[in-house]
Amino acid sequence: MSVGALWQRAPRPPVADDLERDGIAATLAELLARRGVTSAEAAQRFLHPDLDQLHDPFLLFNMEGAVERLLAAREKNQRLAIVGDYDVDGVSATALLCAAFRACALEVETIIPHRMEEGYGFQPLHVERAQEMGCEVIVTADCGTTSHAAVEAAQAAGIDVIVTDHHIPDAPLPGSALQINPKLSECSYPFDQLCGAGLAFKLAMAFGQRCGREFDARQFLRIACLGTIADLVPLVDENRAIAALGLEAIGPSRSAGLRALIHQAGVQPPVTATDVGFRLGPRINAAGRLGSAQEALDLLLCRDPREASALARRLDDWNRQRQKEEVQVVDEARSVFRGWPELPPILVAWSERWHRGVVGIAAGRLARELRRPTILLSVDGEAATGSGRSISAVDLHQFLIPWREDLERFGGHAQAVGLTASTDRLEALRSAWQEAGRRWPEEYFQQRYEYELELSPREVTIGTLEELEALEPHGEANRQPLIRVGPLRLRKPPRRFGKGHISAQAEGEGGAPVALLGWRWAERSQDLRGDFEVLAYLERDHYRGGPTLRLLDCRAVS
Repeated sequence: MSVGALWQRAPRPPVADDLERDGIAATLAELLARRGVTSAEAAQRFLHPDLDQLHDPFLLFNMEGAVERLLAAREKNQRLAIVGDYDVDGVSATALLCAAFRACALEVETIIPHRMEEGYGFQPLHVERAQEMGCEVIVTADCGTTSHAAVEAAQAAGIDVIVTDHHIPDAPLPGSALQINPKLSECSYPFDQLCGAGLAFKLAMAFGQRCGREFDARQFLRIACLGTIADLVPLVDENRAIAALGLEAIGPSRSAGLRALIHQAGVQPPVTATDVGFRLGPRINAAGRLGSAQEALDLLLCRDPREASALARRLDDWNRQRQKEEVQVVDEARSVFRGWPELPPILVAWSERWHRGVVGIAAGRLARELRRPTILLSVDGEAATGSGRSISAVDLHQFLIPWREDLERFGGHAQAVGLTASTDRLEALRSAWQEAGRRWPEEYFQQRYEYELELSPREVTIGTLEELEALEPHGEANRQPLIRVGPLRLRKPPRRFGKGHISAQAEGEGGAPVALLGWRWAERSQDLRGDFEVLAYLERDHYRGGPTLRLLDCRAVS
């Protein structure tokens, strides 16, 4: 049982009453209102994403200039290099731009940084590589906003730079570099939450339009949706359209690479945001975490089914290795923390045994489990490189800013940071961070769950499920609704399966049947005794065909 977990009902927005009066069902009206929908017209747009919800790409600041430079490169037969990041967003953005540029008769090379050997971002060494390839233009994908040294190096070498990135700018880029970034103060684009793949999609469509190649948007949306979903940008407005339409296009895709990836991951159409977030995305990411993201890029661009199958198996192998490395880091770090007399407000640990490519996801798991901001670092000689993940109450990036000068590299946002520090400074930094964290109130660390609906067991039906499925795809700013259901009582003991999972059949008053599913709930199965209620997500049971409640928490009914 989750001791001390606080269950709170999300307040009903007043505008939900207006939506109900406009003919929207009460449950759906309440859920839509919490997602920023304020009118019946907006509700229709939210529930039925369409191509007309995509904004004109030329509204992005510098888009016109970027397209003109690319047209000049095509006219002069100049070679172009795309420098992308090594995560899902960067790889999908690079693949999308590469496919679009080649379709428009540009000669394109790709450069993906190696996480272990080069680290993150567009760097002067990539300019040198582009020079060796004979490139006269560099386009970045999901990186470059703060790469002042690399931009200066490119301009000194006579190479023009077009940056496409969504990270927060720190200062204007030098010289004549063109930056397409909706977060620029000069940019008046109507939506500023596009990710790298979303911006690549906009540039591809704009360039195709000016080249006389009217691309079918869906052929690029199926790639753009990978980065949009995996990069955890808010799935509202244009991002919702990109994700929803892209997922629709993935299933019937003729792309050998996508088909092989989907098959290797065991995904059955229709492909969902959950499939991308937990099956497809991790396999693309795994190559960049443990090896070279070039293999993931090659897969997305691959047209040969046999080669695509081999690459997909390779990514699957990387993902299995990533899972092993992650488990090692989580187990060892958890052991360190549990060996302390008490948990400090912020958890910091490091080891020479930990793989640098997985410390971020391991930190995320421990932050959720232990309800503390967590920073894990991989030590390599005199330098330690790692990542931090936070809890909702703590802006970790803002918290660490006073120590920016003590760190060799630092960046990120409220919930996730990356950093490099001198190994001999780690003890002092940990002590300073823990001391500063003692100012946080104790309630920051209390487990809190905010649920959106309260259903009786009789209301857990296929009809309710279909109503909630209208809100998909789920993601940031459109989370899957959390539901409170009870009282319940088990019909028979839970069945254990897999690695610590359970399934169970329960019933409510009058015998209303309810199916329960608990991932990694084997150790908690004893909590499902007597009369109890649950917090859960209502999902479709693809094996039995009906609705099931995926458990998040439970407690006894007194």
